[in-house]
Amino acid sequence: MKFFKEKKREALVKNKQRESGRLGATLCGMGVLLGLFVFGAGLGALLIAGIPLGIMEVCVVLIPACIVILLVRKTTEWERAIVLRLGRFHKVKGPGLFMAIPFIDKITRLIDLRIRVTDFSAQETLTLDSVTISVDALCFWLVWDPEKAVLEVQNYEEAVILSAKTALRNAVSSHDLTMFLERSDIIAKQLQNDVDKKTTEWGVTIQYIEITDILVPEALQDSLSRLAQAEREKKSRILLAEAEIEIANKLKSAAEVYADNENALKLKILSILNEGLKAGNSMMLVPNEITEELKTKDIFGLEAIRLAQKAWGTEESCKSTKI
Repeated sequence: MKFFKEKKREALVKNKQRESGRLGATLCGMGVLLGLFVFGAGLGALLIAGIPLGIMEVCVVLIPACIVILLVRKTTEWERAIVLRLGRFHKVKGPGLFMAIPFIDKITRLIDLRIRVTDFSAQETLTLDSVTISVDALCFWLVWDPEKAVLEVQNYEEAVILSAKTALRNAVSSHDLTMFLERSDIIAKQLQNDVDKKTTEWGVTIQYIEITDILVPEALQDSLSRLAQAEREKKSRILLAEAEIEIANKLKSAAEVYADNENALKLKILSILNEGLKAGNSMMLVPNEITEELKTKDIFGLEAIRLAQKAWGTEESCKSTKI
């Protein structure tokens, strides 16, 4: 009689698969067919021998058939049966057909040797920088030694998940949030190594662990977004400053070249004027130094135009005097 309500135990995994049932009292379809074959062969032998069929004769033929039905068991290619004989470990049987003595041999459990996928989660845990997060992960594992998995651990499936959850919580508390968001693959590899060290003694191998989701509180998401934006702006300004430094260095090198070669500087000046004229500008702002240089060379006919304008102005003044 219970006076207190039992507390419901929290599930370790989200999609827990149904465990294989005990095989001690189950019958094999192949064993039934073999039993019927033995029974039919016995009756046929009696009829051929001319022995009349009675209750005694039928019972004599039926007993071996029942023994065959009870003895024969079967497992599939990926299953192994753990057989205990009189309470002691006897042998790992399978795959295929095998014999089990009724009431002496007991098949305690059927072990699946295929790779299993279990998704689990570590409840809200504080990271190294005091941020509360919840992490979901996938664990891929398999049983490579059925004997150890059954005899060494009471419930190897639950033991594997508990070990993985404990390792995940330790990883969360020993790393900061940035490490989880940017380098989750490294943390998953470390988790696999830590859990595999424990489970190897139980005949279980951890193939790999994947971190599928990291849940951050909503109150913290806004601040993290602002922090990420500030980091991006910081990087952009640093890149701009580095570009300015590189441009300044290039201009310094160019200035040293032009200082040693006046012709190169003049060609640069003319190329600047040429580019401006190609753009179709009707007005150009030219420094005085360039115009003084161009007066002596009469480049683009500027000096000729000036003399023509001067002569035209002198002729006009003479006409006005004659009048």
